[in-house]
Amino acid sequence: MSLVIALAAWHIAAFGVALFVVLMIGHEIGYVAGRRRAKRGEAPGEGVGIVVGGVLGLLAFVLALTLSFASTRFNERRDAALAEANAIGTAWLRAQAIGEPRGVEIAKLLEDYTRLRITFIRTPADQAAIDEVNAQTNALQTKIWGHLSAIVRDRKDPVASSLMASLNDAFDASTAQRFAFEFRLPPQVFWLLIGLAFVGMGALGYQLGLRGNPVRMLVLLLTFVWTVLIVDILDLGAARIGAVRTGTDVYEWTLHGFQGGVPIPPPPAP
Repeated sequence: MSLVIALAAWHIAAFGVALFVVLMIGHEIGYVAGRRRAKRGEAPGEGVGIVVGGVLGLLAFVLALTLSFASTRFNERRDAALAEANAIGTAWLRAQAIGEPRGVEIAKLLEDYTRLRITFIRTPADQAAIDEVNAQTNALQTKIWGHLSAIVRDRKDPVASSLMASLNDAFDASTAQRFAFEFRLPPQVFWLLIGLAFVGMGALGYQLGLRGNPVRMLVLLLTFVWTVLIVDILDLGAARIGAVRTGTDVYEWTLHGFQGGVPIPPPPAP
């Protein structure tokens, strides 16, 4: 699985080409086996079509299952990004409302924290780079919590408590986002999909070989469609591979909202 991920991380199209070639090899192996049996004069038997239909039907089921799984993982990452950005924005507003130097410092640190979360989302599939971003995130969380601890010890009012709750929510949201990025398509399911596709192409080639009708263009089209589906499943299921990536727009919108701080207007005229 690591080799597949490395190839897909290098270029998702390269993985697609390799998969297409593998599936076509499976089809050709089945076709050659079918032609050899046909030349020996053996009857194809009625059960061949039933078996091929069963294999292709099972492949279609697994394709639908894995596509649903990958789509769910993508939606979880997107929803986690929205929840985290909202939590950070709420914490920033409450830090501004504290009205003391430590509150202002927490607000500034939250701006840096938001930029760091953008870096986390955009980091490619490089474990060393991901670990570095996670270490920076933990260090910044510790620094922010240190300022909060000083505020809570000096103030026992609900405003300080609400700031503590919002910061806790923001940090919990980062953990949820990290978990969503780490939770990938299970290797067993992925290899089951690849194996069924290979067997399905082999079975189809065997049936066509028995009949002596290669229908090359239709086979190429079918193989291409299956390849595109499997590549899309891998793209959706893997957080840092391919073109389907979690966007950072919601974090950038949050940063834009931080600009200018929170000006205190004069009291309304009586």
